[in-house]
Amino acid sequence: MSQDFSFTVHATDGTARKGEIFTPRGTIRTPAFMPVGTAATVKAMFPQDVRATGADILLGNVYHLMLRPGAERIARLGGLHDFMRWPFPILTDSGGFQVMSLAKLRKLDESGVTFQSHIDGSKHHLSPERSMEIQHLLGSDIQMQFDECVRLPCSDDEAERAMRLSLRWAERSRKAFRQQPGRAVFGIVQGGASKPLRIESAKALAGMDFHGLAVGGLAVGEPQEVMLDMLETTLPHLPASKPRYLMGVGTPDDIVQAVARGVDMFDCVMPTRAGRHGLAYTPFGKVNLKNARYAEDLSPLDADSTCPAARDYSRAYLHHLVKAGEILGMMLLTQANLAYYQSLMAGLRAAIGDGRLTDFIAETRAQWAAGEAASRPQ
Repeated sequence: MSQDFSFTVHATDGTARKGEIFTPRGTIRTPAFMPVGTAATVKAMFPQDVRATGADILLGNVYHLMLRPGAERIARLGGLHDFMRWPFPILTDSGGFQVMSLAKLRKLDESGVTFQSHIDGSKHHLSPERSMEIQHLLGSDIQMQFDECVRLPCSDDEAERAMRLSLRWAERSRKAFRQQPGRAVFGIVQGGASKPLRIESAKALAGMDFHGLAVGGLAVGEPQEVMLDMLETTLPHLPASKPRYLMGVGTPDDIVQAVARGVDMFDCVMPTRAGRHGLAYTPFGKVNLKNARYAEDLSPLDADSTCPAARDYSRAYLHHLVKAGEILGMMLLTQANLAYYQSLMAGLRAAIGDGRLTDFIAETRAQWAAGEAASRPQ
């Protein structure tokens, strides 16, 4: 394995960890939240503004980039980092989840998945080998194995079939990964909501030569308690010396609960998608700027925020932008949301370092609850 990728745990508090992932393109402070830049852009954000929120790493996606503009084209143009003007670490999702959720007329077999593009209906085949080739062409720093993700709830038989296929694909992805200085490849635990399947998957992947391990197939329709139960089942069987990534999660409360159980990395479209639809995440809970109660509210989203979008604009102005469908409203709320998520991660890291994570989570959740209760119509 490459000697230029490493993970160090600097502090623990119970099962929670504070650490750093080192890559030649930059250090990733953990627990880390990765803004989603699916198609080589974090929607409604300039790259430098994403960085200013505190992000150390972004996520890109094989499925979307292979369809448009194409991995080979991005490689000819200098790779994904130069293409999107983000010189810092990038993780690429293998495309497996998007094939299952977005593609038309897909056909799955041992070799991979044949599907029609949701954009123009063109036919494509994505296999573990092709997914790893695309990630190599993109030049991402952390690359993910190709897997099959099933939606929950599903039968244990279906979860077992997909888990075993994903393990076989993990072996093939690992072999197809092109080792280069600073590049890493992660395996993905599957198994639906079955504890025995999750344990079997975790143990098998722990025995493979991956740089890190992800937990996939959660935040796909199951209640939070199921997700947390699966984490408590899975994480003890993953190597403590490697980073643990919970894919596609989630709400601020999902994140603090998962950090407490030992997760190091997260990604989710929630803060950016919510921002484009008038919803702000703040230390005082969610604020729906579509609500008429904010039409004459001169207070900002968060007067103490270091983010200009959250600190310098009134809720009345943000409400107006949202109601008028102005692009600036989407930009400001997206920035405010990403800044809040990064502030939350910084708070979690500090709390772990100080040995007061339990108190921090209790205080944070109480503040969310009090803020949202105060915002409800009387």
